[in-house]
Amino acid sequence: MQGIIRNSVSMSRHILNHHIKPGDLAIDATCGRGQDTLFLARLVGKTGRVFAFDIQGQAIHSTYCLVRKQGWLDVVVMIKDDHSNMADHLSGNTPKACVFNLGYMPEGDHDIITTPHSTISALKNSLDILAADGVVSLVFYTGHPGGQEEYEAINDYVSGLSQSKFTVLKLEFINQINSPPGLILIHKFSEDKR
Repeated sequence: MQGIIRNSVSMSRHILNHHIKPGDLAIDATCGRGQDTLFLARLVGKTGRVFAFDIQGQAIHSTYCLVRKQGWLDVVVMIKDDHSNMADHLSGNTPKACVFNLGYMPEGDHDIITTPHSTISALKNSLDILAADGVVSLVFYTGHPGGQEEYEAINDYVSGLSQSKFTVLKLEFINQINSPPGLILIHKFSEDKR
């Protein structure tokens, strides 16, 4: 169990590993350095597809180099656009999972961060297009400027989601210092549970 609860990314990946199957479609809403994109590509396999979004050309390039080096380039579609526009690029396809790793790109410009407005818009879009029994994973960071405001906006939004359509789980590390990342998981039911 210790490896699973090591950090929010590990927890997210543990859930996704048991949820995504070969042939599925997944979205990396904030591809950054490409680690989540590569993880998703391995889960969906050669018959699946991963759409990776980022507004930064540096992130798209970094992701491209990583997935090419690892042999997954034919599975990944990289799109330089705001994640709030994800639905415009999917041609009606329904993803089984959508992953958000919020904040700023590791080793990137700390002034370029995800924002409450764009993230809430992207989250709404992801829930609309998500397949039945799909999962959205949001790793959030409160320790950088703007991070707390983004987390509060997300928390307010997901707290209001209908419990007949979604289950929302929030995980936070309560004995850690330096504002460790937290995790919000949203499961979309396969049918209305009213």
